Amino acid sequence: MLQPKKTKYRKQQKGRMKGNTKRGAELSFGSFGIKSLQATWVTGRQLEAARQAITRHMKREGQLWIRVFPDKPVTKKPAEVRMGKGKGAPEFFVARVSPGRILFEAEGVNLETAREALRLGSQKLPMKTKFVVRRDYVEE
Repeated sequence: MLQPKKTKYRKQQKGRMKGNTKRGAELSFGSFGIKSLQATWVTGRQLEAARQAITRHMKREGQLWIRVFPDKPVTKKPAEVRMGKGKGAPEFFVARVSPGRILFEAEGVNLETAREALRLGSQKLPMKTKFVVRRDYVEE
């Protein structure tokens, strides 16, 4: 499960996610990728499930890059606890994803394999996504 080794502060406020992504909106490493179309939090477990689905379909050929990292702690209070008495303990970590953000990139497989692998991976994610191809990509 993806999570930071250590953080400066144990707990964070929720914050707001408005607007489109400013960076990480272009393919940088691979020829294919999946791009987010909605703003949401993606947990480390969801990213790991998507990564496994993609690598299984690619049969461990080619290369895969994960372009987001869950570094925001989310706290929860135990079940059936009365109001007050402070903020709960950190339970898991999420990555903030805004529209336009590239989540995964793939390289070293053909177009059909990459399209199907990234489709299977995007089914594990909690938002709508879009398959993107590098502009200068040519099929061998």
